[in-house]
Parts: sequence; structure tokens; C-alpha cells
Amino acid sequence: MASPVILGINASHGHSSACAVVGGKLVAAAEEGRFHPIKDWAGLPVESVRYCLSAAGLEFGDVDVLASNSDPSAAMAQKVWYVLRHRPDPRFVLESLRHRAARRSAVDLLEEALGEPFLGRTEEVEHHRAHLSSAFHVSPFEEAVVVSVDGFGDFASACWGVGRGSEIRIDGRVYFPHSLGVFCQAMTQFIGFPHYADEYEVMGLASCGEPRYLDAMRQVVRLKPHGGFALNLDYFVHHRATFAGPWENTEPTVGLLFSSKLESLLGPARQADAPVEQRHKDIARSVQAMYEEAFFHLLNVLHRRYGLDALALAGGCAMNSVANGKVTRMTPFRNLYVQSPAGDAGGALGAAFSAWHGEASSSARFRMDHACAGPEVTTDALRSFMGDRREAIEAAGCVVEEVLDLGALCTRTASAIAQGKVVGWFQGRMEWGPSALGNRSILGDPRRADMTEILNLKFKRGASFRPFAPSILRERLSEWFEQDGDVPVMLQEKRAQIPAVAHVDGSGHLQTVTRESNPRYYALIEAFEAQTGVPMVLNISLSENAPLVCQPQEALDCFLRTKMDVLVLAEWFIERC
Repeated sequence: MASPVILGINASHGHSSACAVVGGKLVAAAEEGRFHPIKDWAGLPVESVRYCLSAAGLEFGDVDVLASNSDPSAAMAQKVWYVLRHRPDPRFVLESLRHRAARRSAVDLLEEALGEPFLGRTEEVEHHRAHLSSAFHVSPFEEAVVVSVDGFGDFASACWGVGRGSEIRIDGRVYFPHSLGVFCQAMTQFIGFPHYADEYEVMGLASCGEPRYLDAMRQVVRLKPHGGFALNLDYFVHHRATFAGPWENTEPTVGLLFSSKLESLLGPARQADAPVEQRHKDIARSVQAMYEEAFFHLLNVLHRRYGLDALALAGGCAMNSVANGKVTRMTPFRNLYVQSPAGDAGGALGAAFSAWHGEASSSARFRMDHACAGPEVTTDALRSFMGDRREAIEAAGCVVEEVLDLGALCTRTASAIAQGKVVGWFQGRMEWGPSALGNRSILGDPRRADMTEILNLKFKRGASFRPFAPSILRERLSEWFEQDGDVPVMLQEKRAQIPAVAHVDGSGHLQTVTRESNPRYYALIEAFEAQTGVPMVLNISLSENAPLVCQPQEALDCFLRTKMDVLVLAEWFIERC
């Protein structure tokens, strides 16, 4: 088959998603949660599949391979050995088997939902192989160490090896019940953040604490000479009962993961509605320190083993941007690649490219240098949309103007940001991954010390310890940060100039922007720098306690129901009077 059409899906995990790969190139991708009011949607990605097929100009019957990022037959020997050795509660085993038997195939469900037959074949790609492919096969590296670390998938929590050309060789794994992802999630629950993907809160909280509980954490996580790690299972319960999934078209939830013995070690767990005390901040910092200790231990062992300086990283734990930003300081690796949907959403990407490199005769590599592969709105469609709604928008107390010149639009938008206004920025194709990257963003002035508080109160309603991310021009990075990498530490003398995007400890979770990857967003930041001397803007997702907006109506609704000052819908500049 010279040029197979491949549809990759991540189904029944959190962040369900789909992508279309045609001729070895990614042509469309989206998370299912973007089409529903449930942010981390877990289930069958029907709307994502529908979008990807439409964007690629395909019918379901045109797909040659439907690739999924899960293989139930994987690690069968380890599963049998675990059952024989540990003899878990029979109800635990029976419940897992019952769920598996009751689940209909993704093909059947998609045929039913789309009303079209599927004529190709299916390929089940083991969960961590899909993660590794999602990093390496779209990276700039011809050769690299490849690492996946997450909660669990196909009975494993971590996986590593080497990628060369189109091949990935897996040399090691960490199997259930040991998991750095479970450790982080259990500690997130312990500190009082119970929701799926709340680890972001703890990562922000960690910057406010000291690692006073690190010795205690070393009793919970133990490092192994070969680079792996093991949990002290006395502090956990996930190995004794079903704790997560399978999820069918719903918000993902996870049961309590830690045992009462953890409270004997660290003191009482915090309730979600209780105040955040210094002890909780110190525990959060200690969790981050323990994760980094285990993470860098693994990476240092792998560098000694393989002697390669490039690293491609994926899995849910690859979303820990603070740790990622230290890779080139704490290990000998010199080059790191982490693509935006590095967690389970990226499993669709990895499944598709794993299948592509198994099917195609060509060894050509696709490089993913941006994550804007979602739905977009044409100029004509948006002009029609605004024509229908302009009168109502103006009646709501807004001025509406179409600004066709990009330079003028960016100058005007940058001026609004510099004046302290909160600006919605809706442009081009929607991002794929957990964060806005300059196409579905709310933008603010990073120089304002009160901007984080304003945005938390008006939009995110988050905790005050969680600063927001700056988007910075790539070539200005070394002028503002000590390390020329994607998540470095701010220069001491620069911190006072941009307080809204600095963690308490001076670190920053940032995005670098190049002219090639996002020319419109680059032009806006360039205009802001021309006016202020600061080559970055504060960037959060264009949403209000909901998934990232997808369509213009959602952006307009968000603007009108909040106190956002300006909304820029492509060329349309909407400002409150």
C-alpha cells in the first residue's frame, strides 16, 4: 500500500481523541472534549472522528487502517503472573473481565454513529508503544532515546527504548501496580484536589513550598538500579480494587488511591474545601521533588546505557513541564522533544503513526512543529456569522469592526493588552492538547502583578498560587530565562517586570512561539514587544470553567457572559464600550 489513510483514536481513556494521517502527514486532529461540555471527555471520540474525516475530505469507508492506542492482549504473561502471585480479590478480576466482555468494538460503535460501513482493517497498538510513537515519529530526531511515563495503560506505567529512523525498539518497562503517575495522582488527592488531571494544581502549589517531606516520599517511592522505580504498596489501594474506568462517554473519575497509612506518614489528608496551609505546600513541593528524583534517575541511567543526546518524551507525566524544563540541567541529554498532546490524547497520534510506519514503503518522516490541527472557520463563514449577530452584539454595548490588515489588527490588540485589558484571541485552527497555544486564547499583560488574580476570579476561578503561562518569541528566550529551553527559570533581574507569569520560585511554564509555527500569534507578540519592550504575553485557554472553545459562537458566548474586555474573532475586533 503506497499511501494508506490512517485514522488514529484514543477511546475510553480520558482525553478521548482522533486524528487523520494521510500520506504520512497529520491533516487533522481533535480531542472529543472540545465538542462537549465535559472537559476531559472519556469515551468514543465520535465527533472528533467526524471532524477529522471531514477535514481530510474522506468517508469512513475510505479509511485503510483504524488504529487505537490500546492492545488488551499486551503483557499477558505479566497479568497472569500478577494474578497467580498476588491473588487479588476475585471480584476485582471478575469485574475487569465483565467490563471487557460487555464493551462493543470501536468499529461497530463508529459505524453506528456515522452511518457508514468501515472497509479497512483495525490495528491495536500497545498503549506505551503508541506514546513512544507520538513523541519520536513526529520529532526532529533521526535517533533518540524514547521514554513514556504515565498512570497505567495495557498493564504498564512506563516504557523506554531507542528510536532510529522509522523503528522503535522497546527495552524496558515498569508494570502494574508500580507507577509514578499513580504516585502523583494519589498525592494530588491527598493534598485535596480530587478531580481528574488536578496534578496541574499541585505543580503550581509546589512552587510555594519547601521539600520538607522528601525523606518521607522516599519511603513511598523507591528507585531501582536499572532506572526503574517501585511503590511501597502499603501506602496505596489501587492494586486491591478497580480504581479507574473503563469510561463510556462521560467525565473521567478516579477512586481514592492512597491508604490510611499515608496519613500516618504525612499527617491528615486535606479536604477539598479546607484551607491550603503551608504544610500542604511543602508536601506538594516534596511530591514534585520525588517525581523529579525518580524521573531524572531513569533518564540518567538511560543516557549512560545508550549514549544518545536526544530524548523524545511522552505519557501523562510528560505534562510535568517543571520537570521537563530541568532535563538538560539534571541529565546529560542536550535535546528534548515533547509534543503538545503528550498524554492520552496523543495516543491517537501515536497509534496512527505507528501504523503508518508499519504500512508505508516510504521512510519519510513527518515533523510536528505545532499542534493547531483542529477545526477552523473560513473568512466567508465568519463574515456571515458576524452579519447575523452584529446588531445583537452592538446592542449588548460593544463596538464591532472588521480589521483586514493584519499589522493594524495586531497593533490594536497589543495596545489593548498593554492597557491592562483582557483579550480573547480566536484565530485559525483549534489547538490539540491541554493548553491554548495562541489560537483559542485569553491574553493579558504579564507586567501586571494583579493579572493572575483578575483572571482567576473572572475566568478560571482557580487557586491564587497557580500562575499562568507566558507565550514568548523564541529568539528572545535567552534574554529572559537562564536556560535556553522550553521551560527554564526566569532571570532574577527580569522577574519583577513580569510578575503575572512567574511562579513563586522563579520558574515559569511557558510556550515559545516562532514565526513559522504560528505567524499571526507571532505578529501579535511582536507588536506587544514594540509597544512595551516585553516579548511575551500572558496566555490562558479561551474558556470559562469549560473545555477550550471550538467555534465562534462559543467564543462569543464566553465573551458576552464574562467581563472580558475585547474579543478578536479572526479579523473582527469586538470591544466593550
